[in-house]
Amino acid sequence: MRRCVGCMTSREKQELVRIAGFESRISVDTTGKAKGRGAYLCRNNPDCWEKAYKRKALERSLGMEITPDAKESIFAELKEMSRNREMSDV
Repeated sequence: MRRCVGCMTSREKQELVRIAGFESRISVDTTGKAKGRGAYLCRNNPDCWEKAYKRKALERSLGMEITPDAKESIFAELKEMSRNREMSDV
């Protein structure tokens, strides 16, 4: 079980996506095995992403500052992943 930093709900690891922070860089960790500290967000819930963005939950969980551009990039990648998943489910 892992906890989403956006909605603070505990879920199975497969229901969440890991955001990894390592050496002042962040990335969406699709494998769940990337180096560095990790924070989890609900995989298909943009409301959680919005909450995490507004509350600076990723910065706090990863213990690092994240530039606005890097944050926008991460959230854009999450949206694209969600969109691709919806397309494959159809």
